[in-house]
Amino acid sequence: MNLIGRSFIFIGLLFILIGVFLLFGEKISRAPFLNKLGKLPGDIRIEKPNFVFFFPVTTCIVLSIILSLILYFLSKK
Repeated sequence: MNLIGRSFIFIGLLFILIGVFLLFGEKISRAPFLNKLGKLPGDIRIEKPNFVFFFPVTTCIVLSIILSLILYFLSKK
């Protein structure tokens, strides 16, 4: 039961973060440290007439590391 409780807390916090982002997304995106997110060196952007392809490789790696650290510290007892 302990694992189920922790899972529900985590899912609830995730929904809260998504809700806050949806409500205040425009204001949050103007934050100075978030302006660089998605424009890091290593992010792939191909622009041609009538076609734009964008794949944020470096941004995905950075976010993965941050989320992994957060989950690692939350899982420690």
